[in-house]
Amino acid sequence: MTASITPERPSAIEGQRSRPLIVTEDEALLDDLLRLCAAAGAEPEVAHGALTRRGSWEAAPLILVGDDSAARLSDRARRQGVLLIGRDLDDHGIWQRAVALGADNVAFLPDAETWLVDRIADVAEGVGRQALTVGVIGGRGGAGASTLACALAVTAARSGRRTMLIDADPLGGGLDVLLGGEGAQGLRWPAFAESRGRVAGSALEESLPELHALRVLSWDRGDSVVIPPPAMRAVLAAARRRGGVVVVDLPRRVDDAAAEALSQIDLGLLVVPAELRAVAAAHRVASTVGMVLRDLRAVVRGPCGPELGDEEIAELLGLPLAGQLPPEPGLADAFEGGEPPGGSPRGPLGRFCAEFWTRALADEGGATA
Repeated sequence: MTASITPERPSAIEGQRSRPLIVTEDEALLDDLLRLCAAAGAEPEVAHGALTRRGSWEAAPLILVGDDSAARLSDRARRQGVLLIGRDLDDHGIWQRAVALGADNVAFLPDAETWLVDRIADVAEGVGRQALTVGVIGGRGGAGASTLACALAVTAARSGRRTMLIDADPLGGGLDVLLGGEGAQGLRWPAFAESRGRVAGSALEESLPELHALRVLSWDRGDSVVIPPPAMRAVLAAARRRGGVVVVDLPRRVDDAAAEALSQIDLGLLVVPAELRAVAAAHRVASTVGMVLRDLRAVVRGPCGPELGDEEIAELLGLPLAGQLPPEPGLADAFEGGEPPGGSPRGPLGRFCAEFWTRALADEGGATA
């Protein structure tokens, strides 16, 4: 259990990997906090009731103070990122000690272990601004959503941004195949199917295949694997913490895992061919997805005729128009030649994606590289 004393604010400097500080003389509590730090991938500095290293209080990005040491530290300079750790939920005096210490929060063990591991891991990873996360979903089968997802990721990576592409559609053909990397070394979804709690963002990124300057989480060629919602939640959260941009290829059928993915999407793109039957199918998809994802926009795949233009299609769907994706002759030949979707910045697909990122990143105030 945790309770806030002051509004929670990030204490880690973006890109910085620093050691949290533990201050306690309670050996049992110290053992627990060391165990939680190990689970978070952090190596802490330990002060046994007294600060022996000059400047450690001021420099540590996160300070875990055992309740046994709170009174001795009440004269320390006030700062952000101080947590008071206790065990007794019925000890009402801990709130006065927390105020005197200037603590941001009080955390009671063992109830708050998961929350505390997350806070420590944020420090260990140097978490800054989260990635702008874009989901792509087809209005009907064969709409071209996977192609657009790959092209968006390739375009973002070409601009120098940290980019991760996640294939959340287990019935698709595999985005690594579209990128020409089905044989590339690295982990696929089955390796993460049992993930629970927190996945380290850096470890996730480093374990995935690197294709065209981006990291890809796709499916292997084995039997179908069910990804439980906690695993989807843990993996997407880890990807988002790395910053930059994350592109997610979403299934049209919204099961529990897909709903979990949708809950972490900042902006969704519904790809709709400019055909009346496709619009009818896309309307059903939009109705379902819209219950979870607030910002869903239509991408109309041309060519559009005079009777059914891109604005009319978006209006029929009740969605804002993200743009029209014109045809790209020779896309299949380019793929056969080893060029990924969006590989040509001068092609219609590459230009569409570049313009999309310019607008989306401007709306977000930019994203970390």
